[in-house]
Amino acid sequence: MSETTQGKTTVSPEVLTTIARLSALGVPGVSRLAPVSGGVNRLFKRGAGDGVRIETEENTVFIDMHLILQENVNIREVSRNVQQNVARAIQEMVGMEIGHVNIHIEDIDYADSEA
Repeated sequence: MSETTQGKTTVSPEVLTTIARLSALGVPGVSRLAPVSGGVNRLFKRGAGDGVRIETEENTVFIDMHLILQENVNIREVSRNVQQNVARAIQEMVGMEIGHVNIHIEDIDYADSEA
């Protein structure tokens, strides 16, 4: 006898934000996420304080990541790796489609080079 359970799974925006944040931080060259300033957008987009903005429409996720990179890294390469890592994680863990993963480089962490 085979049992099938009918139901629905929902994923909160906070879960998507956490997945995106941890996926980005796992990419070599990413130092940390930059907090996004408030404003009107903060009322409508989740995760703004975490350096991640997530919007969902139907089964599609739109992500904006605000990053601070380590010094002496290839910005283009690190950005591409973050995009791929975040998109793969969302698709594999949640099964949602990716509309876009926009990367915004806010700063570079220089190790004690400024006095």
